[in-house]
Amino acid sequence: MQTFYAQRLVGVLLALVAVTAAGCGGEENPYKPQPEWSGKTANLPVPPTLPTTPIKQGDAYTVYGAIHHLRSLLHSKDVTVQPISIVGYIVDSNIPRAPDCAVHKTGKKDPDNCTPEVPSFWIADEKGATKGSRIRVVGWARNFAVIYDAMKAYKEVKAGDQPKKPVNDDMLNVDVPFPLPAVGAKVKVTGAYNISKVVVSDMVSEPLGGVIAYQKIETLEPAPEVAKFAKGGP
Repeated sequence: MQTFYAQRLVGVLLALVAVTAAGCGGEENPYKPQPEWSGKTANLPVPPTLPTTPIKQGDAYTVYGAIHHLRSLLHSKDVTVQPISIVGYIVDSNIPRAPDCAVHKTGKKDPDNCTPEVPSFWIADEKGATKGSRIRVVGWARNFAVIYDAMKAYKEVKAGDQPKKPVNDDMLNVDVPFPLPAVGAKVKVTGAYNISKVVVSDMVSEPLGGVIAYQKIETLEPAPEVAKFAKGGP
């Protein structure tokens, strides 16, 4: 009986081998090259141009690099946990746009209906860029009255010299920059960077480029003209 089942098992196995061999040994179907397509050419979009601006210049971030990291889930802490330095050109300043009611020496109160912006300037990677990525710099003067006093004091400084005693903003506990920030200058700004910052009691928010609260500034290239109010200042 066992011999019978063994013979049946061998027969089934031989049948399976034969079927498998038959399936693998069908007629050959060699590759036949097709002629080149002669119809209408596909209309494909032009590949986007990737940015070539580096993340950093030396120990400082570029404007592109700082914004890139600020928006990154992976790198945001690199630029927001500790103060950083950012290099860029000053492409805008609200000193010339200061309302006349806010342009006066410190100690004088602005009229009740006077609502000036927080003194600010904006930096970008390209000189003269009026569009595109920019970072707002605040915290270097609490109001335009402090800037008025600085203009008056710094006007007495001779070319090539530094002020003996920079004008200090006692509420922000910072020295007002010398020279005052002006469009066209290339600067290296060090400070705390994030989407928004509070200056005294004013919240300043820039969701796209972010805000850096000034601690220190270096002028790498001077501006072609000094900072001025619309009417020229003191």
